[in-house]
Amino acid sequence: MSEPIKTKDNRAAAHSYATKQNNQSAIRPMGAGRMAMGMGSVEKSKHFKKTWGQLLRYSKPFLLPIFVCLFMVCVAATMQVIAPSYLSKLTNVIKNGIDTGDIDLQAVLVLGIVILSFYGVFFVLRFVENFLMAKYTQKISQKMRTDISTKINRMPLGYFMKMPYGDLLSRVTNDVDNVGQTLNQSIDTLLIATTMFIGSLVMMILTSPLMALSAIGASLLGFLVMMLVIKKSQKYFVAQQAELGAINGLVEEIYTGHTLVKSYNASKSCKQQFESINQKIYRSAWKSQFLSGLMMPFMSLISNLGYISVVVSGALLHIQGKVEIGAIVAFMLYVRLFTQPLAQFAQAANALQGTAASAERVFEFLGEKEQADEQHKPDTIGKSVQGEVEFRGVKFGYLPEKTIIKDFSLKVLPGQKVAIVGPTGAGKTTLINLLMRFYELDGGQILIDGVDIQSIKREGVHDLFDMVLQESWIFEGSILQNIVYSKTGVAPQQVLEACQTVGLGHFVESLPQGLDTILGEKVSLSEGQKQLLTIARAIIKNSPLLILDEATSSVDTRTEKIVQKAMDELTRGRTSFVIAHRLSTIKNADVILVLKDGDIIEQGTHTDLLLQNGFYASLYNAQFETA
Repeated sequence: MSEPIKTKDNRAAAHSYATKQNNQSAIRPMGAGRMAMGMGSVEKSKHFKKTWGQLLRYSKPFLLPIFVCLFMVCVAATMQVIAPSYLSKLTNVIKNGIDTGDIDLQAVLVLGIVILSFYGVFFVLRFVENFLMAKYTQKISQKMRTDISTKINRMPLGYFMKMPYGDLLSRVTNDVDNVGQTLNQSIDTLLIATTMFIGSLVMMILTSPLMALSAIGASLLGFLVMMLVIKKSQKYFVAQQAELGAINGLVEEIYTGHTLVKSYNASKSCKQQFESINQKIYRSAWKSQFLSGLMMPFMSLISNLGYISVVVSGALLHIQGKVEIGAIVAFMLYVRLFTQPLAQFAQAANALQGTAASAERVFEFLGEKEQADEQHKPDTIGKSVQGEVEFRGVKFGYLPEKTIIKDFSLKVLPGQKVAIVGPTGAGKTTLINLLMRFYELDGGQILIDGVDIQSIKREGVHDLFDMVLQESWIFEGSILQNIVYSKTGVAPQQVLEACQTVGLGHFVESLPQGLDTILGEKVSLSEGQKQLLTIARAIIKNSPLLILDEATSSVDTRTEKIVQKAMDELTRGRTSFVIAHRLSTIKNADVILVLKDGDIIEQGTHTDLLLQNGFYASLYNAQFETA
């Protein structure tokens, strides 16, 4: 069950206003995860070193335990590297005992205990290290999510006009998860691989330089072949991801407009487009998967080449009396410890690059300019709100070079119902955005009861208003939770009375759980019922001023009358601003403002404006023309 967000300002209103002005979406292709063995197409960081430095500074509170974990990784890897040298001694003791017919069981026992101790310490250290790394890397991810959540609430609404929601959600989820997983898995993997690689190399050289040369030569030859395969397959992975994105977009378009596709008999052409992209995915996918499937055989080949070279060279050296059997046994383990990190290096390097790209996107957002800090401002206007609203010479433009509202002035008396009409782009919604302080003015003032809204906190301005928007925002939760939302101390009886007021009482009482009925897949509401529910939410909030933004535009005529009746009840005794395209719904407004290009070109009552026979009259008559 989704719980309402406990914020004082109207997040639903801000979300809906931003949604109306931003239709972009960022679609993450299916299967866009990192490919195994470092072969996938990974987004590259533009500033790798800078981003990792920034990530280290960001993680400063958790660096000490992380460094302790990395130290334990080094010690554990050292234990694993040293253990084969004692296994070599144990093998020699047993071999000599077999040759002489007298095995030194005491030496075998001591060496066996030493070897088990090394591997036991390795296990314990890795167990503790994995536990601590998982804990503290997730604390970093948690801190990132918290900071992003806090940052979102501090960002001006204008930022979300240019930032697609999908991209922002990707930063909160995919990018933060990628950072956490890499810090947890790739760093210690890279460190232990480095330690084992260097340690096994040193131990092989100390044990037998000639055998080390043969083992290293065979392993590097196999590794070079593997790198050629990776380079060859990279372009196919890139092509596969690009085509997956294309086919996802096509499928979404077709199913979103399924009715239109059928009505225009476009199924055949859509299928041809799908088959064309699908064929491209097939060609790139089988090649990329085939080549990536060669990775394990190549890794086995590298190991086997190392084993063969060790056995052959070791046998020759043993015949010459230069090495003992124990050294050959130890080398078999050193070959595995030497070849295993080769693949881990490529994988970890790829993951680190992807993490830098993800962290860069997170820090880019966290570094965006925030709204000005208003902690020093009062929470409210400091007196009982009467509802007088005045616009004085207001100027505003979404872009500095393009002013939408040039010099807007208006005085609204307490309790008046003001309707705002005009063609698309006239500035109706922009006025409401400015009134709610979703955007800051370029010039002029907006006053409520003579107090400039710039002089109080934004949250204080938001508390002065109820909003009912065209998009009825409902979340998965009970009817009670949806209506109460962020309001505290509301009794269920008050909510039921609000439902009765807007005409939802009978519907709510007919439900098995009443107000506790969960809205979701099993219980869905019509558009009209959703709109009535949001009106009930506004009644519960009971603010002195009200904004209705095309609240009846998405319902049928019969439902519109029900919603209109509920809105009339809601506006009674409150200063209200109503944006409407259906001019029949605002006949009873005290003042109708006709906007065009950001200026008031006409104002008056419905009757007065019809008598003027101007722009409003032409708009009204156009809606009621007879054939």
